This record gives sequence, structure tokens and C-alpha cells, in this order.
Amino acid sequence: MQVALVQIDDYGPWTTTPAPRRETDLQSLQASLFADFAEFVGEYDGYAFYGRFDNMYAVANRPDPTAFARFQRLVRNQYPVTVSVAVGRGETPAAAMGVASDRLQEAGSAQNGQRTEVLAIGDTDGSRPATGPLTIAHFDVVDVTSSLTDRENAIDVTRTIRRAALELETHLRDRHDCLTHFVGGDNVIAVCPMVSADTFQAAIDHVRAETGLELQVGVGHDRTAHAAGEEAKYALETCRATGDRIRGAETLPAED
Repeated sequence: MQVALVQIDDYGPWTTTPAPRRETDLQSLQASLFADFAEFVGEYDGYAFYGRFDNMYAVANRPDPTAFARFQRLVRNQYPVTVSVAVGRGETPAAAMGVASDRLQEAGSAQNGQRTEVLAIGDTDGSRPATGPLTIAHFDVVDVTSSLTDRENAIDVTRTIRRAALELETHLRDRHDCLTHFVGGDNVIAVCPMVSADTFQAAIDHVRAETGLELQVGVGHDRTAHAAGEEAKYALETCRATGDRIRGAETLPAED
């Protein structure tokens, strides 16, 4: 599968030059930039994740890596910053991200003023092995509104859900090389390689044991993140309607 890593060039020094910039201005820029990135990636049926905002990434199997030069031009024309992009491929999301990370780090430091609009994509001879299918798992907390949102201090609700998301992310990364990200509300999306049907029950059990929260998950499997994610969304809606904890994993192989 193919992962793109986007990093704002020389962002740290820019935020303090010629004087420290207002935090709200920085947050507005980051939010707008991510919105444009998500829209760009969506054109290729990919999924974008905000990462740390100055670092963003996407799972996008469809585009030729050179297509990301168009996003770089968009940023250059509309923002007071530029971005560098690295694209990696691997058998798992984490492996692909590792390739992209290595390529961007080899191109220069994130705070190197000489590194501008690098497009680190490896071989450019046009020969690309075909990307295979991927699995999207869309998790959320069972009945979060009545159990947390309408009962607890909003700060504590956020802490509880973020802790559950981190436990889930760590478990899936360590066990299956997945790329997992909190995407707002009580929703967490995991991009996975081919895994067994038992993977998701084990993940739910782990989060329950560590945090006390009960998760449910819809699973989709297809050639693009968008197609797999749509399957996962519909499967999650079935969980909400039926009370099932897992839907959509029925076609995946059982654990050996």
C-alpha cells in the first residue's frame, strides 16, 4: 500500500519570525491546510489524517506519486509556507510510513531552511508495482452520548476517549503494523494490512481491559481507502442498529 507524508518546511522558525505569531493564527492555518490536503487526497479515493498538523499523512493507493507536486503548488500559491512530501510503499501501513519517513529525513531536517518543497518518491521511471487491497476498521464507543457525553465533564470525556484511542493505536501498531488515528468525536480509524477476523475482537478486549470502555467496529476491505472505508461505515451502522460489536470481518480469514 502507498502512504504519503506531508511536512511543513521550516515551520518552527517561521512561527517565531519576525516575532512569535498568535496561536489562533497558527491553528487557523493548520486547519485550513489540512482541509485542503483532505480534499486533495479525497480526489484519489484516499484517506487523510492530520497527524501533528505540521505533519500530515494519507493512505492513497491510486495516485502516481508525482501527483503530490500539484498539492505542493496549491500550498505555495495559497499559504505563507511550503510543504515537502515523501511517498512510501510497503506490505503494511506502518512499513509504508517508515519508507516515507526515511525519505523525508534523508532529504533534510524539518527545520532546515534550505529544504523546500522536496518531493521524495524514490524511483521515477514510471514502473510501479500494483497496490493491493487494504482493510479499514472504523471504531467508536458504544452509546457514548448517554454513557459519557451527557453525564461527565467534557474535559474528562475527552481524556477518556483519547486514552482509549491511544490504547487501540498502540495495540494495533505493535501487533499488526496498522496505522490508527483518532478522527474526532469518539471515532478511531485503523488502516490495516490483511489481518484475521479475530484481530478486532482482540483489540476491543484490550481496550476494555485497559480503560473500561466498550468499543464497536465496522470493517471494510477494498482496493482504496475510500471504498474500504465506506464498507466500514455501513458495517458500523449495522453494529449500532443491532448491538453487535463487530460487523464486516466475516470474510476475513480466521486466526491460525
